[in-house]
Amino acid sequence: MSAPFRLPTGGHVDRARPIEFLFDGRVLTGYQGDTLASALLAHGVHRVATSVRLGRPRGVMSAGAEEPNALVQLEKPFPEPMLTATTVELREGLVARGLPGQGRLADEPDPARYDHQHVHCDVLVVGAGPAGLTAALAAARTGARVVLVDERPEAGGSLLGSNELLDHRPAREWIRGVAEELRSLPEVLVLERTTAFGAYDDGFFLALQRRTDHLGVAPETLVRQRVWRIRAKQAVVATGAHERPVVFAGNDRPGILLAASARAYLHRYGVVPGRRVVLFTTNDSAYSAVLDLADAGVRVATVVDARAEGPAERLAECAARGIEVRCGQFVTGTSGADRVAGVEVAAPGGEVTTIPCDALLVSGGWNPVVHLFGQARGTLRYAPALGAYVPAEPLPALRVAGSAAGVPDLAGCVRQGREAGNAAVAAAGFAVAADFPLPVSGARPEEVAGAVLWRVPDGKSLVDGDTRFVDLQRDATVTDVLRATGAGLRSLEHVKRYTTIGTAHDQGKTSGMLAAGIVADELGTDLARGRPTTFRPPYTPVPFAALAGRDRGELHDPVRVTAIHPWHVARGARFENVGQWKRPWYYPLPGESMDTAVLRECRAAREGVAMMDGSTLGKIDLQGPDAGTFLDLLYTTMMSTLKVGRVRYGVMCGVDGMVIDDGTVLRAAEDRWLVTTTTGNAAMVLDWMEEWLQTEWPHLTVFATSVTEHWVTVPLVGPCSREVLAAVAPGLDVGNDAFGFMTWRDTEVAGIPARVCRISFSGELAYEINVKSWYGLALWEALMAAGEPYGITPYGTETMHVLRAEKGYPIIGQDTDGTMTPQDLGMSWAVSKKKADFLGKRSFTRAENLRPDRKQLVGLLPVDPDLVLPEGAQLVGTEHLPEPPVRMLGHVTSSYRSAALGRTFALAVVRSGRERIGSTLYVPVEGRVVPVTVTESVLYDKEGARRDG
Repeated sequence: MSAPFRLPTGGHVDRARPIEFLFDGRVLTGYQGDTLASALLAHGVHRVATSVRLGRPRGVMSAGAEEPNALVQLEKPFPEPMLTATTVELREGLVARGLPGQGRLADEPDPARYDHQHVHCDVLVVGAGPAGLTAALAAARTGARVVLVDERPEAGGSLLGSNELLDHRPAREWIRGVAEELRSLPEVLVLERTTAFGAYDDGFFLALQRRTDHLGVAPETLVRQRVWRIRAKQAVVATGAHERPVVFAGNDRPGILLAASARAYLHRYGVVPGRRVVLFTTNDSAYSAVLDLADAGVRVATVVDARAEGPAERLAECAARGIEVRCGQFVTGTSGADRVAGVEVAAPGGEVTTIPCDALLVSGGWNPVVHLFGQARGTLRYAPALGAYVPAEPLPALRVAGSAAGVPDLAGCVRQGREAGNAAVAAAGFAVAADFPLPVSGARPEEVAGAVLWRVPDGKSLVDGDTRFVDLQRDATVTDVLRATGAGLRSLEHVKRYTTIGTAHDQGKTSGMLAAGIVADELGTDLARGRPTTFRPPYTPVPFAALAGRDRGELHDPVRVTAIHPWHVARGARFENVGQWKRPWYYPLPGESMDTAVLRECRAAREGVAMMDGSTLGKIDLQGPDAGTFLDLLYTTMMSTLKVGRVRYGVMCGVDGMVIDDGTVLRAAEDRWLVTTTTGNAAMVLDWMEEWLQTEWPHLTVFATSVTEHWVTVPLVGPCSREVLAAVAPGLDVGNDAFGFMTWRDTEVAGIPARVCRISFSGELAYEINVKSWYGLALWEALMAAGEPYGITPYGTETMHVLRAEKGYPIIGQDTDGTMTPQDLGMSWAVSKKKADFLGKRSFTRAENLRPDRKQLVGLLPVDPDLVLPEGAQLVGTEHLPEPPVRMLGHVTSSYRSAALGRTFALAVVRSGRERIGSTLYVPVEGRVVPVTVTESVLYDKEGARRDG
């Protein structure tokens, strides 16, 4: 199909590589290098979408990421919603449709991959326009590590959309030379199609790279998008400026484009926006667009310049081409259906003239792209000549160059780019290279400043049917802004939220400054005394798939298994998920229910011998001369006095004194310790340690390393455990005198180097055997074989819970809820009275933590010994429930059936619990109230006689 608005020559597209695509069911053609927008405009397709709230037709307005209108849904090669046609690169087989305001998520698996990559550099340059290229070149010639990112497929920035000369030759030749030199330098990384969307503290930037499949890579193997995590010593932001529209009635019709964007379509793609165009401008820069279009054969019906006088040189150029210029006049309205057909032009208070046209180009000035600077907490000042905000003071590690800093001309952008590159590389510690000549001769100076005009002074007061759109994507009009100010709103942040201006996918790139100006005019305030709305990441929308990277599907929440997992599966274990781990829950024999299996496992542990896979317990290796001091600060217990060869139980509290984890601490050497944590809190505890070491106690020399996966841990439990261990560890004296409780020994178990600890989480005689993970399965099978004469039984987490609950050992996170202190758990003995300080110590003296009616851990015995109380059930003080509200005294935290007790029991946290021991409370269960007796939390072997066998 012919493209009537594509010129026979010109542009940077590859005319030897035609591409066929489908849009709204129509088969159309374009070329390699086109965007979807340029290909549509080549066919005269201006109406692309409809607005979200009013359903008005909307067309292509810009040529880049600032596009507020042309939202499309890609259907092939893969469904993607809410993309701007101006940034979608054309590819073979592309199928797209215009959106009625909202898109559709994919209902099929995405064959592509997404990933993350890290890079460190001395200087990051964002933007490959004239300022950015010069800054990157200045930095790169010193030998510094430089990363240059740009959102377009090729370097050049605004120069690609112009016919500017540098050193009396086409700017494209200079661009190509600089880009080739940068790519030839080994310490330079050039990332095209890459948008820096977030600037954070300490020189950290996030950028999204779009990778296309026309490079010969099959879609199913393609990394479609990559998030670059960039850490830079210094950064230069050379992101250019966005052209600003003007608000007038009917300013949303398809066929109304920003002037510089129309020029970009001409020079980058060889596409013209129409055959008869009108320009409405407030500044000099827009004249370049109509002069270039006129030279390309487009009829320019009229130039409407809002200023009383236009630029003399440009007026002469227009006159030479027969172009009418109307100074001191405005576009007051438009006509047309799916495309603009005419514009209404008038001087203030004058007669309206209608001028037929099929495209209207608009330029209301330029907004420097200061988003990244603002995200990095840079302050902005209002530049009255530009009618926009520019950087006020430079940041220590970030500087802004070129038109992003408000520089109005090409020569100034190139010059400032070199200065910024030199300053950045010097701040990064490199000797600045000798200055190089700047290619500015032959460049036409272009002042972009002009009259600042936010909206045409039409004198209309339109309450219903207002078509003076401020935010085209949100269908927000002048009336909406005036309604906000009329309601008493003064802050731009409040007006933004009241009107939704600037909250769509474009984040106010073309509407934010307009709204600020209209509000200032309406309230009679000075923009210099205000500030724009806050710039927040991301600069452009980022797909969730890209942020997730490879952490999706099975990798979204990794399944972690121990070295013994195949054995558990083969023996028919049922599993539960704990902290991403697959842990054996129980091992049912044929015909056994869960209750029957757990009771059998419990009896084996209490009466014979049993063992479990405890490998998932968190293990953190601490090394360094200050490790003991560090542990004293972390735990309520004194740890530094622990001798090598011994183990100590410890409780860890937050700064509020509430228990966050518990476990054992083993001293392996004078400067080496092994800390165990609960399975679910392993990562949290390591993060907690690192936070304190890095932010509060950096003077401590301590290194923390997770070694959870390095070790397989097998608790061997029960009265016969000593005999089983002795059978496989002949070199180890397992007697109580030689191997006491809470000590450890290095030895060989079944010929495997092992570390054995006398630790018990069941109250029974027990040993925890630790071997390197690749020996885990061999150890397990050897223990099973050695224990066969004693009826050794594997047990799972449910049995572990029953055994520990019978002994009153709490599970952090189950028997606690973030409001429990060690004292509430009956563990005052675990709180040192000798240490000068530790986390949580001060909070123990808070009045709130000393209240006598705090919830405390106790045991419960249902009067019905066969009733298993629901975990989470509430406890009340009366047998007959009154009308709500009812005062709750606590709740059940753990509830089980016990083989050792011959009945059911529970643990609970109850207000003034220890004072209630021996009393009766009540639990509402399934519409009835059942009585329970409050007991001490330890219900089995209160004297601890079974611990030593």
